[in-house]
Amino acid sequence: MQFNPLLDSIKTYEAGKPIELVVREYGVAPEAVIKLASNENPFGPGPNARKAIVQAADQIHRYPDDSFFALKAALGARLGVQSDQMIIGAGSDQVFDFITRALLQPGDRVLQNRVTFAMYAIYAAQVGAQVVSTRSDTHDLGQFESLMREHRPKLIYLCTPSNPAGDALDREAIYAFLERVPETTLVVVDGAYMEYAAYRDEAKRIEPAELIARFPNTIYTGTFSKAYGLGGMRVGYGIAPASTIAALMKMRPPFNITNLSALAATAALEDGAHLSHAIAHNFKEMARYEAFAHQMGFSFIPSYTNFIALLFGEAISATAIAQKLLQKGVIVRDLKSYGMNAIRVTIGLEAENDRFFECFKEVF
Repeated sequence: MQFNPLLDSIKTYEAGKPIELVVREYGVAPEAVIKLASNENPFGPGPNARKAIVQAADQIHRYPDDSFFALKAALGARLGVQSDQMIIGAGSDQVFDFITRALLQPGDRVLQNRVTFAMYAIYAAQVGAQVVSTRSDTHDLGQFESLMREHRPKLIYLCTPSNPAGDALDREAIYAFLERVPETTLVVVDGAYMEYAAYRDEAKRIEPAELIARFPNTIYTGTFSKAYGLGGMRVGYGIAPASTIAALMKMRPPFNITNLSALAATAALEDGAHLSHAIAHNFKEMARYEAFAHQMGFSFIPSYTNFIALLFGEAISATAIAQKLLQKGVIVRDLKSYGMNAIRVTIGLEAENDRFFECFKEVF
């Protein structure tokens, strides 16, 4: 069987290891495994979302409303946009797929940070586009502007806050950069962790309605997988001018999220108290990780997300640390594939973080 030769240059995306794998391969009891690798909300969804899932269980034999009217109405009311300015995806990464296939042709260029979400480059490679990357681990808009002028990309990704580094750009710095981007270039502002960044620093907050009104060549993406605790439901969205959304809708398959997913996401928007509690807990516990890093003598990237990247010197192998933690039932993300000698740790519940500190000291 001869497959598309473009596949030869594409690396398969490596998701965080599941609990079941650690149980099978290392013989760790399921209740002893803690997963701090996939940036999930450790509290899970709020009460309204949980109730919606249970109540909808007897409707799973029905296809969802393919317009996702209720979800778009609730999300639009929250974000101040109209339904024709929104597209729903199975996670925000499906929206990146829509954007890539609707916009790019072989030979077009995509500009992104060196350390960023891996699916940007994977989708670009699938259509034969070329990826241009900055040199730095964290976002440097000066490098973006220089490379933009040199390579004239058709698509730019700004992941803010950034995954997997955790850094975030100031809103006014982004707007100043966008003022210099050609109208023929589409800029994706990936706000998967925006709820966390806006809580920690108001200067990092991006409002989708303001963004697309000021810069029609932008699209904002968000997700219910992180702060809202619905990673298993796979619901993301894109916000853009209606003309952009109309083009992306031609890429969308029918019924691309489930009944339960749409209902859970709609109800999750009513779980404001739960959301606030989870985010406040996140940064309270993150302060413990920062203090722990200082105590142990290694560094970290200040994070505006629900994870922290811990950085090690040349004498210490982050890969070895991640592997030894895995053998103890503590799952973290090794960032070797991103060219970083670092591990990314999701901020868990207090007891989970206690376990991480204990096990880390044993293997460090």
